[in-house]
Amino acid sequence: MRQIFEAELKQVGDDLAEMSRLVEQAIVKAGTALLTADIELAQQVVAQDQAIDELERDLDERCVLLLAQQQPVATDLRVVVSALRISSSLGRMGDLARHIAQVARGRYPRHAVSGDLEATFAQMNDAAVRVARRVTTLLTTRDLTVAHNIERDDDLLDTLHQDTFAALLGTTWSGTPQETVDVTLLGRYY
Repeated sequence: MRQIFEAELKQVGDDLAEMSRLVEQAIVKAGTALLTADIELAQQVVAQDQAIDELERDLDERCVLLLAQQQPVATDLRVVVSALRISSSLGRMGDLARHIAQVARGRYPRHAVSGDLEATFAQMNDAAVRVARRVTTLLTTRDLTVAHNIERDDDLLDTLHQDTFAALLGTTWSGTPQETVDVTLLGRYY
């Protein structure tokens, strides 16, 4: 019985890593679509988000079944509960990538972000891609030293998000109402 449970836990871990790879690809493509006004990439991200959502639902169902059927305790319980939380976070990251792609698609053929904030969003995208890649690395290697770098990039994203507010509220902002909304939402999505 224990071997079956351990095999199921391993499969959950493998599926989390696969979900993370899909999310990583979505973030890379969404950022590229945003920064280059590439509608094809934006469409791919929107369409592929369904696969991430399905994987999240499947993982969550299997974790609940593990809880119900195996009644794990101590470390095993923490592993299953952590898998549920990670699955939810990865699903949310995929949804945010989809939102970025939708903004890029909605402004096509124009760029959704231009001018002074283009560099800020390029930095945000680079940091988000690094976070996504490091999450995948963390899930595949279980190297906890990677977590420190994830936190550092998350802090950078928070700082860049504040920079978008400073730009919008500054005296030199001359964007249209639509550009203001786009910058506000994109900053939040990142």
